[in-house]
Amino acid sequence: MVAAVRVHKIGGPEVLTYEDITVPAPGPGQIRVRQHACGVNYTDVYFRIGMYPHPAGLPFIIGNEAAGEVVEVGAGVNEFKRGDRVVYVNPGCYTEERLVPADRAVKLLDNISYEQAAAMMLKGMTVEYLLRRTFKVGKGTTLLIHAAAGGIGLIFCQWANHLGANVIGTVGSKDKAALARANGCHHTILYREEDFVARVKEITGGKLCDVVYDSIGKDTFPASLDCIRPLGMFVSFGASSGPIEAFNINLLQFKGSLFATRPTLNTYSAKREDLLSMAAELFAVVGSGAVKIPINQKYALRDAAKAHRDLEARATTGSSILVP
Repeated sequence: MVAAVRVHKIGGPEVLTYEDITVPAPGPGQIRVRQHACGVNYTDVYFRIGMYPHPAGLPFIIGNEAAGEVVEVGAGVNEFKRGDRVVYVNPGCYTEERLVPADRAVKLLDNISYEQAAAMMLKGMTVEYLLRRTFKVGKGTTLLIHAAAGGIGLIFCQWANHLGANVIGTVGSKDKAALARANGCHHTILYREEDFVARVKEITGGKLCDVVYDSIGKDTFPASLDCIRPLGMFVSFGASSGPIEAFNINLLQFKGSLFATRPTLNTYSAKREDLLSMAAELFAVVGSGAVKIPINQKYALRDAAKAHRDLEARATTGSSILVP
């Protein structure tokens, strides 16, 4: 028996149940992983409250990224062996041990710790596709990122700065503004005190942004569109304040023939070759020191409910992890 955090009914953090489960031997194409650290992401909240339906149905083990050690391999698995260090993004992570599809796991480089890996895999590969695939950010790109001091935000600001972009970020407090600036954000906007659209116009001299990255959702839409230059792009990749409701697509015409997309990591990493190339690029920027992974909160696995409460209260910065 191993300990896990399961959801038997959707709801608040109180539905996270710490209990014992049995993990079977790995089947064909599977590996059994002893977890060393599990990442905590807002995506986990979406599954817990039922915004995203969980593929396993109820009850389910919550969590979407972790790093650990291979303890057993199933038939047909040739890429991994017992003792390999691995990291992966796959539902069912808040547990001491689990089965993982081998084609979803990536070997972990020696210069990256288990805790770093669990804190960066989902968030870091999200940043990779946002900056390198959804919109090709480079020298001279002007962009806005909401929640710039969050888990994705701090990785995003460092990486965008490294690519030569002019980075504007919204944050909820002066402390978070200082943290975002220390991680590569050139201009910070206190969204609780300032009109972020007016500030973007001021910062850019009226030229606006090439692209806006929005993980907030309801509270920042459609105002985010007013921060984008004609023919620019709106990238919605989360909904921490609630989902963006249906809107008249002609709004994009009136705001300047804008492009809008709602990408997901699952789609971008669906092919194994893409998963491996995204992970390799992430490992390279972290290994070089260009992007550092700030783990600002650590919790025991049994304290997952507290981790969720802190995350939803916006009381966290950078990455949070659970340690089994």
